[in-house]
Amino acid sequence: MSRSRGVVAHAVGGSVAIGRADHVHLHRTRSNPRPVRLRPVYAWRAEQLGVHPAIQGTSDPDDDGVFRLPEYLERDHDRELRNHLYTAARSQKPMLVLVRGASCSGKTRTAFEAVQDCVPGWQLVFPKTCEVLLALLDTGSPDLRTVLWLNEAQNFLADPVCGEETSAALRSRLEEAGPFLILGTLWPEYHQALIATPEPGQNATDAHPQARDLLDQAVVVDVPASFDVNLLEGPRVRRDPSLSAVITTSTGGRITQALAAGPQLVDHYQQPTEPHGPYGHAIITAAMDARRLGHSSHLPIAVLEAAAPGYLTEQQRAAAPGGWLAHALTYARKPVRGVASALEPAANPDGMGALPGVFCLSDYLDHHARTARRYIFPPEVFWTAARDHATSATDLNALAQGAHTRRRHRIALGLAERAAAAGEPSALYELALPHFEPFRFEDPACMMQKAADAGSPKAMVKLILPCLIQSDMKGAERLAEKATELAFPYGLLQLARWQEQTGELREADRLFQRAADAGHPYSMLEVARWRERTGNAREADRLLRQAADAGDPTALAELALQLDHDGDMEGAEQLAQRAADADGLYIEAGDLLRRAFDEIEVRKGTDALLVLARRRQEAGDLRSATRLWQRAAEARDPYANASYDLAKIGVWYDNLGDTKGAEQLALRAVNTGNRIAIGNLVDCRVATGDAKGAERLAQQAAAAGYLYPLSKLAELLERAGDIEGAERLLLQAADSGVPYGLAQLAKLRERAGDLQAAERLLQQAAAAGHISALSDFAKLREGAGDIQSAERLLHQAVNAGDDLAFSRLVQLRRDTADPEGAEQMQRFGLEADGSIARPWW
Repeated sequence: MSRSRGVVAHAVGGSVAIGRADHVHLHRTRSNPRPVRLRPVYAWRAEQLGVHPAIQGTSDPDDDGVFRLPEYLERDHDRELRNHLYTAARSQKPMLVLVRGASCSGKTRTAFEAVQDCVPGWQLVFPKTCEVLLALLDTGSPDLRTVLWLNEAQNFLADPVCGEETSAALRSRLEEAGPFLILGTLWPEYHQALIATPEPGQNATDAHPQARDLLDQAVVVDVPASFDVNLLEGPRVRRDPSLSAVITTSTGGRITQALAAGPQLVDHYQQPTEPHGPYGHAIITAAMDARRLGHSSHLPIAVLEAAAPGYLTEQQRAAAPGGWLAHALTYARKPVRGVASALEPAANPDGMGALPGVFCLSDYLDHHARTARRYIFPPEVFWTAARDHATSATDLNALAQGAHTRRRHRIALGLAERAAAAGEPSALYELALPHFEPFRFEDPACMMQKAADAGSPKAMVKLILPCLIQSDMKGAERLAEKATELAFPYGLLQLARWQEQTGELREADRLFQRAADAGHPYSMLEVARWRERTGNAREADRLLRQAADAGDPTALAELALQLDHDGDMEGAEQLAQRAADADGLYIEAGDLLRRAFDEIEVRKGTDALLVLARRRQEAGDLRSATRLWQRAAEARDPYANASYDLAKIGVWYDNLGDTKGAEQLALRAVNTGNRIAIGNLVDCRVATGDAKGAERLAQQAAAAGYLYPLSKLAELLERAGDIEGAERLLLQAADSGVPYGLAQLAKLRERAGDLQAAERLLQQAAAAGHISALSDFAKLREGAGDIQSAERLLHQAVNAGDDLAFSRLVQLRRDTADPEGAEQMQRFGLEADGSIARPWW
């Protein structure tokens, strides 16, 4: 092949027109190459230069199809690349710079940001094919101070027809005058292939000599596949919806792969192609539902295969070819952009290769499912497949809870029974607990009995009270002893307290001693309290110290408060810190046994620090109170009562006129997870008429990633009659990713009589993840007489686990003259399709 020679190029309106006076005629092509536009670097948009669109990071349907460019996070290679570009800009010679990295590693975005920063006033030309590039170089164009953009340079250099000719032409351009920049992106595997030489002694032809010589002149900048974890923890990441979303769907800092491949992965799932795509879509959907509803381990193929029919039409099931599962798995495992698949093999944790018979769902599709399928309940066949083929007791238990919170009690019971049979007896207990009423001896008690029979010590203890009410002391004691054998002595303690309350002190003493002999630290603590109540202070103190020595956080907390009461403030604080550090190491007594101390229930070690902080505060020692609060906030339980105490301290500072100190304390609280103090200070500012101060605080909290004060302030402004100010703040909260702001704005519109706007805003809030907005929307529909829509919306909310929506759904049945249906729904829940469940006990 030959090219026409002696042609000229001239600029026409910012373009390079190529040919004999206007065009170059290339014999290798069927048509003339189109003119290549030259534009200033700053005039090019990222999407025009090949930067992949990122995931949206929001649930707003208005964002669909919008090209999103997330905030750019600079790394070491960015500084290296920019140094090279600054050198090229000052040089009198052309330079070839290659940005090398794997697919979807961020190569093109790296190059785009670099030219925008280093040479924004230069011209940039982006040929799309070898033919156009050759024609451009033939004319002597482009001129000086131009960037020749070669995105995916392998498409030019490795082209089987004109790759070598293109490489030779680029080498010739590098021999001419500068400054001039050839900037390309290239995959490492293509780079290796292009620079490879034939092995000595082999007859293989040298396929890429020109490309190899060209690449020998290149400055190569490598883009790492992952980000440093510390870089991903900054406030800039939290503020950007795309980055914030992708952090939760990526592992090992590999966020660019999810950012770039995520939309195509969703498209591959949502737009399945015949003939095997629909079957791949079915098993992917089953995997998505399994993950979002609690199946956290690797997904067995048997579950996906058995569940798939529930996601296919009758026609698709009838037309399923032999070996449909293998084809479906091939579709689901097809790499998108070469980096991500819907279903991925599960690595063998003990060696090489993949685990047989299981797959992992893509983290990005998992995240997508939790949004896109939030209001959908899987079909009955999915639950049957999970019950019959899931192998992990933990997964079965989690799925049972997922069904139960969505009021599918019959389905949940089947899963819980399988979990119990697989070695997770707590599954039945957790399912029975919300329905259990010890004074009502009917079927829910039988569910608790099943849990006890399966070996749940908590269920055994729960059944003690019904036994006692029916005067079955032997049965109660038998349950308590069995639970104690399983290291859960609270049954003996409950029996002892019962005997104490009924005046059987001798029997109470025997049971308390039996509990102490079991050796559990909390048992010793309760026996110490018993000894104290019966006047044996010495024995009580011995047992209390024994429990503290064993590490019981509550015993440590009580000893700390005793020391403080005796004036040993330093010793008290040391013990209180030990108590806080011990939190979570032992099973808490829960609602079985509690004791109030200084208006705070001392149930956890952290409580001792809070009590001491309150005492210092009430003594006027705000510095010590703040220090103790901070230690409580940094312990295992940063919330508990710490929120209340810090709020009081902050307001105390404020009342003393130390506005700056109060604000610093409140903002420090936000950074440690405590978010009440700053809301209280906003209230204080509003109450004193300082609207500007209130908004400043709310905006500072928003900058720290806590947006609730904006909504809170909007509420206060509305009460004060500043509707415009309230709307402005609610819109800011909503735009910053707080759907609660949209729901509040909807209520504001509703109160103003604009029901249509209120419904639209509630729809947006629900789409953004504010589940209770559906219940509010249903209330508006019910008020408008549209009962069918109201019921549909409440069903969607129930499918997302909204318990209040279920209560409203039952009430709607009552209000529409179906009291029997309402009672049956209340007792037995719903079927998978949302209909009222048939009696199942």
